[in-house]
Amino acid sequence: MNTPVCSACKTREAFFHRRYSGETLCRKCFTQSIEDKVRATITRYRMLSFNDHLAVAVSGGKDSLSLLCILAKLKRFRPKTTLIAVTVDEGIAGYRNEALEIAAEKCEKLEIPHHIVSFKDLYGFTLDELILKARSKGLTELTACAYCGVLRRKAINIGARQVHASKVATAHTLDDEAQTILMNILRGDVVRLAKEKPVTSQVHPLLVQKIKPFCEIPEKESALYAYVKKIRFQDTPCPYAGEALRNDVRWMLNRMEAKHAGTKFTLMKALERLRPAIEETARREEFRTCVECGEPSAAQLCKTCEMLRRIS
Repeated sequence: MNTPVCSACKTREAFFHRRYSGETLCRKCFTQSIEDKVRATITRYRMLSFNDHLAVAVSGGKDSLSLLCILAKLKRFRPKTTLIAVTVDEGIAGYRNEALEIAAEKCEKLEIPHHIVSFKDLYGFTLDELILKARSKGLTELTACAYCGVLRRKAINIGARQVHASKVATAHTLDDEAQTILMNILRGDVVRLAKEKPVTSQVHPLLVQKIKPFCEIPEKESALYAYVKKIRFQDTPCPYAGEALRNDVRWMLNRMEAKHAGTKFTLMKALERLRPAIEETARREEFRTCVECGEPSAAQLCKTCEMLRRIS
């Protein structure tokens, strides 16, 4: 049986078949295709200015470390852009310490400054403590992931501000974006659906603009990139991950993708086409300042302070 040859270079042995495009790629052409796609995404959505001070949200997982490595490599095309990694320590026993160590090691190797913000310092609770307190009060309607998602978003924004970043890059993959779109549709949350985009709108001076350079990279390819490039990352799943609605949506989308290659891309492109109509329909939130913490909020009290008040 003939060994498949890379469809890009036509010389080396192929090791990966990209079903949605029909390509068969060798290791070198595969990694180059990921880096080229990230660069094209940054250009298409005008994610960066020539002199941005860019914070990269680095969790220690495959996606964020792959993104950090690619942005460090692409920096040669933007010599005036500076990078700094920001890691959130949620305080999850037996889980987060390994990720912090891996993130610090990679940043040292890449000579990128590393800044850590913690739930304990910002909110007075680790995530473990917060969940125990919530459950002791019988507050079970929200999962650990629901609390963590709100608190992490705020922590990343504060961390980016602390390092004076002009923008913050997160490693949301195509899978993450497709899952979020479908979750918002299932919840009927038109406002959140309208806000789901590769570059966030600037709606408040205290909100650092977010960019998503991995939004067109499937999670499987992000993981494969990390393996091929021998990037060490934390592969232990978060102990709270099993509670999330996102798991059910992920499972459903992966089954659809297996049967109909390109489904995730189609979902994201559909939102892009529908965005003008959705933004016109969605109730526009006017951001103000939270009366308790002084951070940006759509209401008098931000979601984080609302959650913390309930468990106090």
